[in-house]
Amino acid sequence: MNILILTGAGISAESGIPTFRDADGLWEGHAVEEVATPQGFARNPELVHQFYNERRRALLSETIQPNAAHVALADFERELLSDPRVSNQRCDFLLVTQNIDDLHARAGSQNVLPMHGELLKARCLYTEALFDWRDDLGTDTPHPDNPDDESMRGCLRPHVVWFGEMPIGLSKIEQAAANADVFIAIGTSGLVYPAAGIVQQTKPQCRKIEINLDDTPASAAFDETIRGRASEEVPRLLRELSN
Repeated sequence: MNILILTGAGISAESGIPTFRDADGLWEGHAVEEVATPQGFARNPELVHQFYNERRRALLSETIQPNAAHVALADFERELLSDPRVSNQRCDFLLVTQNIDDLHARAGSQNVLPMHGELLKARCLYTEALFDWRDDLGTDTPHPDNPDDESMRGCLRPHVVWFGEMPIGLSKIEQAAANADVFIAIGTSGLVYPAAGIVQQTKPQCRKIEINLDDTPASAAFDETIRGRASEEVPRLLRELSN
């Protein structure tokens, strides 16, 4: 059995992470174009760094922890891949997340693809090299590999996919969708593409399940829609799939 999971902001909101975008399109009081586009970073890198520094500090606070939905997904993956009933047949599990937090990894998930990047990583503007990063970034941050090279200062950016940039791992996601026997979308808005279009890439016989507080623009494409909190509904659904 091949399982593909897609998670969005709704699953992490229960852990205290804001969904960022308000009804008026603002992210924490900033226009998306200011803090979530390459053009915004080019115009005002100080503002963009400040925005993500605040998000990073919040993510690292002790109050932000994986919730029951994160834990249930990690447990389900581990049990599925160790189940002797599937040991002699092909069984793939991929958890694609639109979230830039590390809560899935903290909960113990192994096969995680963060299609919109990772807040706890930084990327070099010149070489595309990635670095684990838990501190603030700024326009004068030394390069980890060349800390004494003044010309390399400030060349790191958040490893976050901004609007207008290509999400990560699209070919792997497309292949997983085409092969999936079960596709579950959890806490996603159904508004942001290409993530919102993954359900359309699954085969007709794939069991497609949406878990969300409310209907989304993509709800009609699912076989089943479950309305409720991810921390309650995800463990319940995964228990059913495990039986």
